[in-house]
Amino acid sequence: MSFLNKDSTLVGFKDINNQIKIEPKFTGFTIADKFDDVLVVSESINDRWESYYLNKSGKKFGIDSLFIFDNRTDCESEGFIRFSNYKTNNIGMFNKDGKIVIPANYNALSSVRNGLVIALKNAEKDYWHKDDHSGCNHFSWKGGQTILIDTLNNILVDDFVYENPLNLFSVEKTKSPHSSTIRTSFLGTDGTYYSFVDFKKEFSEWFTKEFLSNLSEKDLLFNSFDKIVWSSKRNWEFSEKELFINDNYSLLKEMFLEILTPDCNYTISQDGLNPFIFEDADFNEYFDNCRDAKEWIYPTMNVYVISKADKGSIERGYEFLRTNKGYKLISIRFKNTDLKRIK
Repeated sequence: MSFLNKDSTLVGFKDINNQIKIEPKFTGFTIADKFDDVLVVSESINDRWESYYLNKSGKKFGIDSLFIFDNRTDCESEGFIRFSNYKTNNIGMFNKDGKIVIPANYNALSSVRNGLVIALKNAEKDYWHKDDHSGCNHFSWKGGQTILIDTLNNILVDDFVYENPLNLFSVEKTKSPHSSTIRTSFLGTDGTYYSFVDFKKEFSEWFTKEFLSNLSEKDLLFNSFDKIVWSSKRNWEFSEKELFINDNYSLLKEMFLEILTPDCNYTISQDGLNPFIFEDADFNEYFDNCRDAKEWIYPTMNVYVISKADKGSIERGYEFLRTNKGYKLISIRFKNTDLKRIK
């Protein structure tokens, strides 16, 4: 685990026995809290800043070829980490031994998820401000081919276009497209079909068919996280689920049943767990080594009830976290008119 020196300017790493394994010497791009197999570091060497990848054996590699997105470097995923070729502006991937397992032939690569990588090639940059000469160079990719590959750079699916985020850990191979309504199927290069659970479809089916049809106090407790965060006049507050639901069950049931009424307008969207709100150790498993939400396996699904009086504004919001035991209610946002009824 990472730790800081006395003046909090440099980062080092200790093991679980509090033994120092790497003296504090890193800064800048070193953002990982935990060092499993490989990480990005930067340090001052002979009055010159050097950035590189470092593995557990102490090997340095990929010097000055860091993959940077949104002003942040990459975080290891399943023992792999992305790198950039600044001559071609393409992306590749190292394994934990510093070997290139996916060459830098792609415009974009996802992190490794269940041994799978989503890749984009032959795309063009579409700059957001074409007529702006202020130096802004933000862009999105236009066109190209989205494919699914493995960590040996084998192409599994050569047309991997999808509408909603998919759970790559739910992969199933079948001879024909999967019959499940919550799965999306793709024809593989080997003639079989790869199918994956669509998070939004999975949640929507569970929410409407199971959660809303079982709103007893016992069921609501079962379908809630151990701690629930809710909005109040003092911003966000945490409550143990037993206390919160026992005190407010009647109101909660009333509000959830409103969703079943014909004139209720609500939307469902996907996000990741907020690291600035959910800081306790209880939530550690839902974040990666760089404290980014693991939304590729533990997304949050938000149900927003739209106001009837003030069109477009959110009347209430319910956030559910996908866990290994199913979706769990984790936060609720009320308007002030509801707060007076909350104990």
